Amino acid sequence: QVQLVESGGGLVQPGGSLRLSCAASGNIFRIPAMDWYRQAPGKQRELVASATSGGSVNYADSVKGRFTISRDNAKNTVYLQMNSLKPEDTAVYYCHAVIVRVGESQFAHYWGQGTQVTVSS
Repeated sequence: QVQLVESGGGLVQPGGSLRLSCAASGNIFRIPAMDWYRQAPGKQRELVASATSGGSVNYADSVKGRFTISRDNAKNTVYLQMNSLKPEDTAVYYCHAVIVRVGESQFAHYWGQGTQVTVSS
């Protein structure tokens, strides 16, 4: 069994910062990729940032220069540092991971439960 547990969401004023964390646990062999998605009310879920186990990162254009994704591979944890937050960043943020479990050769997709981020004055 594999679980992704997120933390760090909340209410912040425009221009403020938040740091999200997502820890993967269970019978994990390796995690090729860990990502952050978000979904605002009435909108589709969108990819915010992704990070591979090899160190490659990618960002949505809307967050470049403001958000930073990082991984601690020893802890199977991914972080999203969000700075200069804007009201349009308000959404439920979901952690996603591509994971190969111990004893298996194929990867599977896993999602966290989501954490609310609200940017408002």
